[in-house]
Amino acid sequence: MIRTIGLIELNSIVKGIESADAMIKAAEVDLILANAICPGKYIVLISGDVGAVKAALEAGKEVGKQYIVDDLILPSIHAQIINAINGSTQVGEVNAIGAMEFFSIATCIVAADAAAKAAAINLIEIRLGFAIGGKSFVTFSGDVSEVKEAIEAGSTIGKQNGMLLAKVVIPAPRKELFEKLL
Repeated sequence: MIRTIGLIELNSIVKGIESADAMIKAAEVDLILANAICPGKYIVLISGDVGAVKAALEAGKEVGKQYIVDDLILPSIHAQIINAINGSTQVGEVNAIGAMEFFSIATCIVAADAAAKAAAINLIEIRLGFAIGGKSFVTFSGDVSEVKEAIEAGSTIGKQNGMLLAKVVIPAPRKELFEKLL
């Protein structure tokens, strides 16, 4: 099922917790993440139908007000996004690796979605600010040409808003590296 996701990032952990509560009470949404992240911020990620996500996000933003750092509504996400955020993807064979790093959590999600929609890749992980100084990154695998196409699509998002930190295509990773990413 194609879903919509919504995210708010706050610079207050306490206001983040309060915003998460308001969001899940405001509409029929699934709470994907509600966690403290580095450096002392909080993110709330929800999914559901477009209208419900919009209503929940508005409720969260009303509570969070001046503590809101960023927010995002992304309709029709790629099917692999939620599993990659939750770290529950299954990738079978060793293949080329692509990785992109961003200064923004919202940008990483949008870029990962664009990459997955642009090319036949398998998302491995979307890491959102946990123990990495508030940055975010996405890793994925596939044929070299597909990984390059995905990198181009995803990194364009980060270049446009100045949030791309780095990107890489590793055409023939050793098995040990590939396994450590899983």
